[in-house]
Amino acid sequence: MATAATQVPAVIPITTPSVATADPAAPAATPAIRSFITRLSDTLRRSTSDLKPWPEMVDRSAISRPASLSEATSRLRKNLSYFRVNYTAIVALSLALSLVTHPVSLFLLLSLLAAWSFLYLFRPADPPLTLFGRTFSDRETLGGLVLVSVIVIFMTSVGSLIISAITVGALLVCIHGALRVPEDLFLDEPDQQGGAAAGLLSFLGGAASSVASAAPVVASRV
Repeated sequence: MATAATQVPAVIPITTPSVATADPAAPAATPAIRSFITRLSDTLRRSTSDLKPWPEMVDRSAISRPASLSEATSRLRKNLSYFRVNYTAIVALSLALSLVTHPVSLFLLLSLLAAWSFLYLFRPADPPLTLFGRTFSDRETLGGLVLVSVIVIFMTSVGSLIISAITVGALLVCIHGALRVPEDLFLDEPDQQGGAAAGLLSFLGGAASSVASAAPVVASRV
C-alpha cells in the first residue's frame, strides 16, 4: 500500500536588516566647529575687503616727519582708521614670525589651543571626559585647562614672546602712522571721529564674537 509522501516546504531564510546604532563612545557631530569656521571665514572675508593697497601705504612721497607731537597724534589717529586692516596684518605677521622662529613656543601654544578645543570648547557635554581611567567633570576640566594655560603662558617663554611680538608690531604701526601724511587719503568724517580704537580692534572683535558664538557651551557648563 502506497502512502502519499508529505512534502516539507523549504524554509526560506529571512535576513533582518541591521540598524546602525549610534555608539555613545564615538565622537558626536560637531556643529559648533562648523559654525565657528563659517563665522570666522565670514569675518576674515569682510575684514580683508577693507584691506588698502600696500603701495599706497608705503608711498614714499607721503612720508614726512611730523612738526609736533599733536600732528603726529593726529596722523596716527587718521591712519589707524584708514589702514586698520593693514595694521592688523602687520601685528599678526610680527606675531607669526616670532612664533615660527621659536618652534618650541609655537608647539606649546598649538598644544594649548588643541587642548582647549578638543577637551572643552568643542567637546560634547555628554559623555563626560575620561582620561587614564578617571572621569572628570566639566568644572574639573575647566580648572585643569586654566591651570595649564597659566603655566604655559606665564612660566614659559610663550607669554613673553607673544607680548614682545605684539609690542614690535604696535611700534611699527605707530611709527608708520606718525610718518604717513594722511592728506591724500579718502577719509569719511564718521571714520575720523570713530578713532583708532574701534578701527584697529574691529577685526579682532569680529573674530572674538565668532569664538563666543561658536562655543556657547562654555558659559552653560560653568
